[in-house]
This record gives sequence, structure tokens and C-alpha cells, in this order.
Amino acid sequence: MANTFQRTAIQYISKRTPAVSSFIIRPKSTEANILKSVYPKLQNIKYTVNDFVWQNLDRWPDKTLAVCPTTGHGYTYAQSYKMSVTFAASLRTKLKLQNDDKVAIILPNIPEYPCTVLGVLQAGCIASMMNPTYTAHEIKRQLELIDCKAIVTSTLSYPNVLAALKEIKSKIPVILISNEETPEGAIKYAEFTEDLSVDTSCLKSVHRSPKDVAILPFSSGTTGFPKGVVLTHQSVVAMNQMILSPGIVAVEEASASYQSVIPAILPFFHIFGFNALMLNLMTFGVKLVTMASFKPELFLQSIVKHKVQHLYVVPPMVVFLGKHPAVKPEHLASIEGIVSGAAPLSETDAAAVLKKNEKIIFRQGYGLTETNGGVSVGYKDDTNHAAVGHIFPDSEVKIADLVTQEALPAGQEGEIWYRGPNLMKGYYKDEKSTKEVMTDDGWYKTGDIGKFDDKNYLYVTDRLKELIKVKGFQVPPAELETIIRTHPKILDCAVLGIPDPVTGEAPKAFLVPQAGQTLSPEEIMEYVNSKVVGFKNIKSVQFVDSIPKNPAGKILRKDLKEKYC
Repeated sequence: MANTFQRTAIQYISKRTPAVSSFIIRPKSTEANILKSVYPKLQNIKYTVNDFVWQNLDRWPDKTLAVCPTTGHGYTYAQSYKMSVTFAASLRTKLKLQNDDKVAIILPNIPEYPCTVLGVLQAGCIASMMNPTYTAHEIKRQLELIDCKAIVTSTLSYPNVLAALKEIKSKIPVILISNEETPEGAIKYAEFTEDLSVDTSCLKSVHRSPKDVAILPFSSGTTGFPKGVVLTHQSVVAMNQMILSPGIVAVEEASASYQSVIPAILPFFHIFGFNALMLNLMTFGVKLVTMASFKPELFLQSIVKHKVQHLYVVPPMVVFLGKHPAVKPEHLASIEGIVSGAAPLSETDAAAVLKKNEKIIFRQGYGLTETNGGVSVGYKDDTNHAAVGHIFPDSEVKIADLVTQEALPAGQEGEIWYRGPNLMKGYYKDEKSTKEVMTDDGWYKTGDIGKFDDKNYLYVTDRLKELIKVKGFQVPPAELETIIRTHPKILDCAVLGIPDPVTGEAPKAFLVPQAGQTLSPEEIMEYVNSKVVGFKNIKSVQFVDSIPKNPAGKILRKDLKEKYC
């Protein structure tokens, strides 16, 4: 337990945090038109994730870390810490895992998630978080890519995990979290977390450097299937210390008489939920009410029951809170702050929420898996609902001209380039894709279009890349197109994101059938949707004579959208 951890970042945050105006540091750029952070510089970030997260364990060991809202099943901070250490020792002794071995975590948001991830890291391994609702087809590709050595999953994903392992003809050990009898061939989770006889002294020989890889989440790219994003301990800690800067985090630390409660509805496998919601709030002693999926009634019940003060959400949830008739002002009466991320949100959507409780401080944040989930966020008392806030400490943003790539001044739109200590090392086993987005001097090309103003607010105005945003999740059109092209009746195809009142956007397929072939939209949707998770499902199909392309063969999606949408 890291009781001696230097609490430099946490010391910034208290009930006596000064007003925003008293700590803003105006940028002093040495390079023309480069947007600098308005926040103080970071302190030392050379720690491992485990040291960072458990730094305050001795202050609230008996407070609940995570709890299931339906069963009441949960764990305290002390229990979770002990379980993580036992789990780590079991991975080393029973499965003989070594430093940098990859462990796939295919779980929904459940109370066991934090101790599982931190146990994997404590063992010196790399945690690769995967979507638990993925199909066997999707899981198979990710397991093969990372050269997985062990899998932790639940009954939700177990059938698809087995199917994926059968396809790749692998006998990767599967650790199963289940209240039911453990199937033959699977390892019972409790055998790895509750074994009091396991020799934890083996962990003394596990030495991890801040520069070692910690996690390997997946980010969807425009070129096809999701790519593994290599994130080090130092980059994860940097992101979390950035969030701890004065004026950003509004959640109060736990005390002898108080504990903040926050519904953990953002999936922990997603980088926003992993860092901002799970890891960061653990350093504050927050109680996380883990929700495996978004169930509106349960979500509202949890807010009222626990008198929740802060919410971390994505745009579809904001739309639900602001515009659904079932959400009354009394449901939001206790809410003091909302942070929305993962996709852009309109001012009108924020206004609909504020109409039900005008005292809420509503903020937008912006980030990508490649930046550990963060580039910018609004102040904790911000009122600019159009912007995505100010960029995080020790980071820079360049608005690059789309032709010359020169840095543009305030007010002009270009591609958002980012540089900071929370940036990825690159894409796993994909040097080509890494070089396409990373410059020699450390800039990451986000693929998003934006601008900044004379008050140092950042705005995201459009997307240069072709990703479709569904409920805050990224859906690469190329992945769906790759699947569609395997259908024997299809000659050519393209997939676009079209506006959807519930999900933000929805994939629509434009198809050119093979000569003499006839097929129905339903046939194509069934063919594709059976192979992908629900949020990637094609919602509509249109048959066309041809797909517009440039001389290099690249699909002209803008032309397609102008003609048919």
C-alpha cells in the first residue's frame, strides 16, 4: 500500500479551493498561435497507476468503493485493495504470468472491476479492456492482436469468449466472475481473489517503471478495425493529475462524515469511464454505483436515493435528462455538476437540462483514447456551454491549416493537433497507423476540426476523420464496409453516419448490388448486424448505382451525403 505517496496533486483540491480567477495562468507561448494551458504545471507524474490510485487508502479503508444498485453487493476500499493484491499474486503463481503479459478484461461495470484492473497491473501485466457486449467475431480479432495470456470475464460475455477461443484454436485461461456454478474449464474468480494461502511475497520482485505500458484499450480508426492504444503508467497518471488541477474537479473528498456517491454508468472499458470516473474518483474516496447498462428508471432512482451531486455522462444521456418527460426537476434537484464527454453536444441540449435545475454547472470535455480520454474540459464553475473548455495542464493545442499545416490564430478553423504528457506511445503493432497520426515533434493529429477563441476556450466544430459517433462510441465506417463486401451479392458499398434523435448518429449503408442480383435491406442488415455489437448496427440501407470516389479510390463521403442525405 502506497501510504508514503507524495500527495502533491490531491493537495490542490479541498473545500477551500480558490476562485477560478485567482489561479488562472495566462499562456505565454513561445511559438506563434499555439494554444497553451491556463492551469498550473503538473507536479511529479513519475508514479505507477497503483501508487496513484491507492495513495489515500489509509484515509477511508472502510468506505464503500463500488456497489451494485440492484443487489447491494459491493466492496470497501480495503477489501478491494486486498482482493487486488491476492489476484495479482494468483496471476503470477497459478498462471505463471510475467511482466508485460496481456490480460483481457471483458467485463461490464460491476463492483469487481476496479480490483481486477489494479490486480492485473500489480502483477506487472498489461490490462486490455474490451467491450463486454462484443460478438465472438469482434472479440476474436482483439485477442489475436494482443497475444492474450489470460481473460477475465462474466456470464454476460462468456459464451462469446468461448466461441472466439474456439475460432482461434486457443486455450487461454478464462477467469469467470459468476454467482452460478463455474463451468468446466473456467476458473472461478474467487479462487484468485479470496485465496488466503496464496504467497503474496512474489509481488516484491515485480518492479514496474512509470514508462512501462499499463493499459491497452482499443480505439476505432478510419482504416478498419479497432486498434490497440499503448498507454503507459506515466501517461495514465498524468491524465489523472491533470483532472486534479484546481478548478477542474468539483467532487469533494471523503471524510469521516461524508462520502460522495456517483452512478458509474459510463463503461469502465471506455477511456472516459476508466480514467475520469473510476481511477480518478477512487483517489477521492467516492462510492461508485456500478451499472452494467443504462436503465433509465434505475439511473434516476440511484440519483434520488443517494442524493447524487455530480454526474459523468455522454450526450445521449444528456438528451434523456433534458428532454425525456419522465425526468422531472425533482430528479435533478441534488445535482450540482454534470460533465459530458465522448461526443460534441449542442448548447440547446445543455439548456434543456438547466431548465430543470438552473443551478447545475454544466461542462463539456473533449478527449480521445489516444490522449487517455482528455484534451480539455470546462472550469468547475463554467458557463460556456458551446466550448469543450480549456486544455489540460502541461499540454498544447495547434489548430493546423488543412493544406499548409501551419498553426492558425484564434477564430480560424483547422485540424486539432495535441501534444501533452498523457499522449499514447502509439498503436500496438501498427507502426504505419502511428506514423499517420504522430509527427516527429510529438503532435497527435486528432482528425477533429476546431478552433480556439481569445479567452483560450477550445471548440470542436466538425470531424475530418470519418468516424460515426453512436451514443458516444466510435464506429469506423471502414469496419462495416469490410464486412459488407464479404456478402456475395454486393459489388460496392459505403457507410455514413446520419443524424439520429436518440443515438446522435446511426450507420447507414449505401449499396451497389452485383449485376443481376436482388436483395433486400433486411438481408444486408441481418448479415452485418449479426457480426457486430449493437451500437455498430446498420439502421438503414439505400441501393445506389455507384459510390463516388476520388482518383485514388477513396470514397467521397461528402459527395455521397450531399446527393442522398
